[in-house]
Amino acid sequence: MSTAATTSASHIPVLRDEVLAYLAPQDNEIFVDGTFGAGGYTRAILDAADCRVYAIDRDPDAIKRGRVMEKEFAGRLTVLEGCFADMDDLLAAEDVSSVDGVTLDVGVSSMQLDEADRGFSFMNDGPLDMRMAQSGQSAADVVNSASEEDLMVMFRDLGEERHAGLIARAIIKDRAEVPFATTRQLATLAERVLGKFYKSKKGSKKIHPATRIFQALRIHVNDELGQLSRGLMAAKKVLAPGGRLAVVSFHSLEDRMVKTFLLQESGGAPKGSRHQPDDPSGPGVSHSFKLLKRGAVKASKAEEARNPRARSARLRVGERLAEGASS
Repeated sequence: MSTAATTSASHIPVLRDEVLAYLAPQDNEIFVDGTFGAGGYTRAILDAADCRVYAIDRDPDAIKRGRVMEKEFAGRLTVLEGCFADMDDLLAAEDVSSVDGVTLDVGVSSMQLDEADRGFSFMNDGPLDMRMAQSGQSAADVVNSASEEDLMVMFRDLGEERHAGLIARAIIKDRAEVPFATTRQLATLAERVLGKFYKSKKGSKKIHPATRIFQALRIHVNDELGQLSRGLMAAKKVLAPGGRLAVVSFHSLEDRMVKTFLLQESGGAPKGSRHQPDDPSGPGVSHSFKLLKRGAVKASKAEEARNPRARSARLRVGERLAEGASS
């Protein structure tokens, strides 16, 4: 068996069993795995029932792994290269107008993080790249060309970094002498400038000073929040009545977007105040989803022990309602 097949078969994605339970695959149903990655969700769905999966990914390496799995599940798996934000168009090109389930595992994959030459992680030195599609503007391009103001806003808004201005100023100063080319360069700068703010306190978990900087750059380079916003609307478009949507996210910006989408689409948005009027939605008003669980599903302690990345994972799920259905 090839390395790609072995890796795909052995990879267990975060909250796999919970995602599968909510998707509840049945024979002859059609599913979309919008973030194929190593194929963990796709394999679980295909193993659960005699169904069909259309798996989407923009990473050429993931597509190569998917081609191997296509042969294993001949006639039941189709791998599509592209962005899950465009799933409606990608499915239309395959003459598929509706599906019974969509799952998304948003953000960077474990395999991308583990590959130093992809530049997603500061744990190993490599080129400052971070491009999921392996094309377009790289993280190094952004760091070496963006203005101080743009860098500050990016680190503040996408990384939720409280000291964004300090990092932005340091980058401008350093790049005037030596342009940024590697993950180690940027991580070292973060350690130098922010190290004193990220000293671990008794009883608290220490965070690396570069964590939020790298997060912000990755989200910016790959337009991850834009992709997620458009992907949720595309899922709404392609899901048949009764179809299930399961989205796993790993940081607050993504989770907040998914939460807001499902609350608004289900009529469960927070009540207004005297400063913010109520949403006019009420009994009898049409909504597109119903919540399958109020709040987020989190990983078990056992899964967190096996995979530390699961600690930050949040799963939110909804069921597509028929057009005109009321809350």
